[in-house]
Amino acid sequence: VQLQASGGGSVQAGGSMRLSCAPSGPSYDDYSIGWFRQAPGKEREGILCINNKDGITYYDHSVKGRFTISSDNATNTVYLQMIDLKPEDTAIYYCGWKYSICTWRATHYPDWGQGTQVTVSS
Repeated sequence: VQLQASGGGSVQAGGSMRLSCAPSGPSYDDYSIGWFRQAPGKEREGILCINNKDGITYYDHSVKGRFTISSDNATNTVYLQMIDLKPEDTAIYYCGWKYSICTWRATHYPDWGQGTQVTVSS
């Protein structure tokens, strides 16, 4: 599966941003798309994930209430909506695809979109 990620950029603290992840290629009846982020010097960390059967799972509780994930069933595009952004949200954001249930481990996702930089200034 190929993933086309878009969005990102620079925003001031308290601002909002939406990232998109559009999959293409073979279709599957049970799959998950996870959003991850990687800050400088840190590992890629799972934020939240959506499975087409099970819904949304949060892995980073610091984003609960600020980040949400949604999907467009017509195009299978998955969106990461971020509000009340903080400087600590600055990172490269990635979407990943895997078959079956969501997991928080980046190594479980075989397919990735290109990273998109999100920079939040104070």
